Amino acid sequence: MDIVNIKQLMKKYNQKIVLKDIELKIKTGDIFGLLGPSGSGKTTIIKHIVGIEKATSGKVYVLDRLMPSHHVALDIGYMGQNDALYEELTGYENLRFFASLYDIKQKEIKSKIIQTFKILDLKNALHKKVSQYSGGMKKRLSLAIAIIHQPKLLILDEPTVGIDPVLRQSIWQKFNEMRKRGTTIIMTTHVMDEIDKCDKAALLRSGQIVACDTVSHLKDKTKSGRIEELFFAKENVYENH
Repeated sequence: MDIVNIKQLMKKYNQKIVLKDIELKIKTGDIFGLLGPSGSGKTTIIKHIVGIEKATSGKVYVLDRLMPSHHVALDIGYMGQNDALYEELTGYENLRFFASLYDIKQKEIKSKIIQTFKILDLKNALHKKVSQYSGGMKKRLSLAIAIIHQPKLLILDEPTVGIDPVLRQSIWQKFNEMRKRGTTIIMTTHVMDEIDKCDKAALLRSGQIVACDTVSHLKDKTKSGRIEELFFAKENVYENH
């Protein structure tokens, strides 16, 4: 079953085309990577999936509903590149506020917060004001907010930027646990070894998908076994599966 289905998506900003003819299907339970340089359209695609942006033309379906749709909001966890945190509040207070928005039962909120802070190595900063957090700690708190309600679809824009390798490994362990429970994860990244952890990936350049396949099949299309080689190939049209 496809949890995301994008059909002929096109987006213009002030007559400039930033996405063109995007066709993409993402299966339930997959970890799906979007790879591309800055300005390639990765963030714009996920904003359409979340429902933050409205397409100039084309359609985006999530859980069989046309986006944007309020009906699927509680089924999506989203972490953007910019932290949307209340710095005058503590980490605990931030997470409690967002947990209440996700309709988590009051009696479950405290245990879920403590568990999530432990996973992301923030338990010692539970009652610190967010204004005292480092950049990496704010990133982890943003991720905690995105996963606290155990969403069906988790969408992450550069989730591990600024996070040390040991914690990155711990976070990926959490991603794999969520995937085993049925959560679909879509993430943008510039880190090649993170693409290796994905089931499938799409490569974007200048607002278009130049390749989309399983990670192993993408590697098979290269001489070196390195996916980034596809960005420099003379022929930039690949079969989408």
